[in-house]
Amino acid sequence: MSRKKTSHSPAQRRSEIARLASTIGLASVEELWERYGVTSSTIRRDLSRLEAAGLIARTYGGAIFISDENESPLQERQGEFFAAKRAIASWAAQRIKDHERVLFDGGSTVGALAATLGKRDSLRVTAMGVNAINSLIDRDDIELSSPGGIIRPSSQSFVGPGAEAALQRETFDRAFLGADGVTAQFGLCEADPDQTRLKEIIASRSSDVYVLADGSKIGRRAFHHWAVLPTPWTLVTDDSAHPEEVAGLRAAGITVEIVPTN
Repeated sequence: MSRKKTSHSPAQRRSEIARLASTIGLASVEELWERYGVTSSTIRRDLSRLEAAGLIARTYGGAIFISDENESPLQERQGEFFAAKRAIASWAAQRIKDHERVLFDGGSTVGALAATLGKRDSLRVTAMGVNAINSLIDRDDIELSSPGGIIRPSSQSFVGPGAEAALQRETFDRAFLGADGVTAQFGLCEADPDQTRLKEIIASRSSDVYVLADGSKIGRRAFHHWAVLPTPWTLVTDDSAHPEEVAGLRAAGITVEIVPTN
């Protein structure tokens, strides 16, 4: 059989393989090398990297699938797609101005934003994640708070009725949200319905909403819980995001910022 020739970079190819796994569910090595016009050994290396990142699981014969039952711990996710997350975090940090009140969601990419945020004058931050709290707790230029609530062990972030009640009594100039997946059809994919309720509350209380998600999450439907955000809001992703998914999001009225990783 002849192979198609494509112009995907390795990062773009792996991002699309992860997207296909989460939407279609199964693919063989042969199907993938025919689709992308590369050798079977190249595809196997891609699958090994995606498996090491916790994005896919491999089955006998080279088939792959995404599990919709298990969420990777935060510690594992912090090491995945590090360059993309750092680039997204750097872009987001430039949006934050002195004297603003901002909210940082849980998750590894928003955690990278907290870790890279430069000095500000009289910034007030409400942090949902333990990682963001740890990065900001010693900053004398930031008034740091948290809504409290129940800590989800896998994401190390606050959820539950207490967090929801606290957030409904605040407003924010900007909110920076994470997500397990982003689609034009359904919105933000999450492992837990408590997370979807919180994201919808946060979006309703914020003047500007940014969703920070690396390219592997664009089009991903790993779980069955969804947060629907009213437009306008901005998705910030990297250049490995699949162009068709990006086009669909823009057609749905969502602003998409593509951040280069190099």
